[in-house]
Amino acid sequence: MSRAPPSAPAELDEPYDLPAGSVEAFRRDGFIRLKRVFGPAVLDAFGREITRATIALSTESRALADRSTYGQAFLQVMNLWRRDAAARRFVFGKRLARLAAELLEVEGVRLYHDQSLYKEPGGGLTPAHADQGYWPLATDRSVTAWVPLQATPDELGPLGFYAGSHAYDQGRDLAISDESEREISARMQASGFPLVASGFELGEVSFHLGATFHRAGPNTSQAARSVMTVIYMDADMRLKAPDNPMQANDWAAWCPGAKVGELIDTPLNPVLFRG
Repeated sequence: MSRAPPSAPAELDEPYDLPAGSVEAFRRDGFIRLKRVFGPAVLDAFGREITRATIALSTESRALADRSTYGQAFLQVMNLWRRDAAARRFVFGKRLARLAAELLEVEGVRLYHDQSLYKEPGGGLTPAHADQGYWPLATDRSVTAWVPLQATPDELGPLGFYAGSHAYDQGRDLAISDESEREISARMQASGFPLVASGFELGEVSFHLGATFHRAGPNTSQAARSVMTVIYMDADMRLKAPDNPMQANDWAAWCPGAKVGELIDTPLNPVLFRG
């Protein structure tokens, strides 16, 4: 179903100048939001193509009311870059990858996987969770770029982050669910990690560590919320022995052929930036 990608403005690959103090803020909070990472031309052209491909490739056919809490949160397609030319061009863009490397304070990053997230009108909340528990990665040098493909005011359900929670070691075994929403939200409040959540301007992008707890509200509007995410890891990341079935499943899905203790260097995990 892949079509030729739209004409790609140079900003997909050109460096973005991090504001002063950004790396320190990211190190402290476990996330950062950056304004004007992409202009309207990129978001319009690639947003339409990524959204089209996501809807076409989604296998969800149930009505919202018939799904679990997680199923109501969004339609999702993983590794869209392998099935759609526009998604591949976007995912392989060097601007986001360079930012990921700078924020992680590593020399380069490679792809873990991408994930397109389409929150339908009336779609439910995305329960509180942290990603790192799913990932069989030897260190914490992993980060997700969350790229809204349209302006995302509060009613569309923007992503929110528990600032500083990457240092909190409890609740990481909870799969994303009603239970994780209830338990993690309560623990974050009791431990003094504030939820930072507000609308995203057009072109604003967030980055969060795999260890940072986060959630998103429901989409109470009549419009869809379309988001493209790219998950990066240190280009020198090694595979660790899985701690749980979720990590074993991720090993098989996102880095097949990688060996425990060795560099994760498979055809699905190309280096996207090296300084």
